[in-house]
Amino acid sequence: MVKFSEDKLKEVQSMIDRYPEGKQKSALIPLLHLAQEEFGGWLSAETMDYVGSLLGIEPIEVYEVATFYSMYNLKPVGKHVFEVCHTGPCMLKGSDDIIGYIKSTLGIKVGETTADGMFTLKTVECLGACGYAPMMQMGIDYREHLTEARVDEIIAACRNKQQKTSKA
Repeated sequence: MVKFSEDKLKEVQSMIDRYPEGKQKSALIPLLHLAQEEFGGWLSAETMDYVGSLLGIEPIEVYEVATFYSMYNLKPVGKHVFEVCHTGPCMLKGSDDIIGYIKSTLGIKVGETTADGMFTLKTVECLGACGYAPMMQMGIDYREHLTEARVDEIIAACRNKQQKTSKA
C-alpha cells in the first residue's frame, strides 16, 4: 500500500496549507512531484488515488493533471530520463536525428527503458530553450546544442556516475 511517512505527511500538510481553505487542489502539482520522487520515480494509479485522497479530490482530477504534463511518469522509468524536445525549432535543428541516434545507441524506442533500467527515452513538447536546439531535459538539467558526440558524452557520464554510486 502506498503511504507517505509521517515526516513526508508533515511536508504534504505544509504544501496544502499554502493555499486558502477550499483550494487544496492547488497543491496537486507539487504533491505529484513529491509522490513521484518518493514512490520510485513514477505515478501508479494507486499513488495517484492516494494523492487525490490527501487532497479530498476525485481520482480523475489527479489523472487529468498527471497525464497532461510530460514531467510525470505513468510507468516505471530508468535512472536517467532523456526528454528530447521534438517541436518545430528543435526539429529544424535536428532533434529527429538526435532521437534516432539515441534510439539506435541505447537500443530502445521512444517511451521505452533500457533492459538494465538505466535510460528511458521520451519526446516532449517545447521546453522553452529554442535558441539552444536541439535539446533535452534530464531531471532539472537541460542538455543543449545536442550532437551525436554530445549524446555519447552524456550517456558515458550517466554510466560513470552509476558505477561510482554502485561502488560506494
